[in-house]
Amino acid sequence: MASVTEENYLKALFILVSERGMATISDLSSLLKVSLPTANSMIKNLKKQDLVKYEKYKPLSLTEKGKKEAALVLRKHRLTEMFLVTKMGFGREVVHEIAEQIEHIDSAIFFERMDELMGHPTIDPHGSPIPDKNGRVAEEVYEQLSSCKAGDKVRLIALPHSAADFLKYLNNRDLQLGVEMEVVSVGPFDGSMVISYPNHPAETLTRAVCERLKVEQVRK
Repeated sequence: MASVTEENYLKALFILVSERGMATISDLSSLLKVSLPTANSMIKNLKKQDLVKYEKYKPLSLTEKGKKEAALVLRKHRLTEMFLVTKMGFGREVVHEIAEQIEHIDSAIFFERMDELMGHPTIDPHGSPIPDKNGRVAEEVYEQLSSCKAGDKVRLIALPHSAADFLKYLNNRDLQLGVEMEVVSVGPFDGSMVISYPNHPAETLTRAVCERLKVEQVRK
């Protein structure tokens, strides 16, 4: 069984590769807030366990064994977030830190029961897919709001960046998953967008925010 620290590294590497297509030891060091020598030492340890593929000066990747272990940690994290929101009434902006602790509980029956009580959800409160019990993750086919153009009608589907301050920002603007929006205009210089949605006829979002919102087109 992997240690808590090892699980954190595997999960971080899984997320980095999923979002960027690649990851380096420097990326891991930055994300986990540890020194480069510390991250390098842990990666070498995970390589010995056949969890990580590592060659000097080359991007990191997970072995099949490593992918499965990382996905199962992510499954526990996302199930916990969903449980905290749907069954315990927590706001989506506070569940990440709690789930960070609960995800390391080594009890399959505990998380299976949690899954059953919620009716086997497939996404977490931020719209990210919950890996199944075999570590398989559904492929996401959404686009960034920032890639849309004026006149597009879209539905907010996922929020891959779930930092508390960002979620509070969205809450203050009533931007919840499932809301349908229309792109009113796109700034020619900075890429900011004016969008319209229920009770918000003209909300301006910066390009940085738009890049963090995953949407799907609404059929006309």
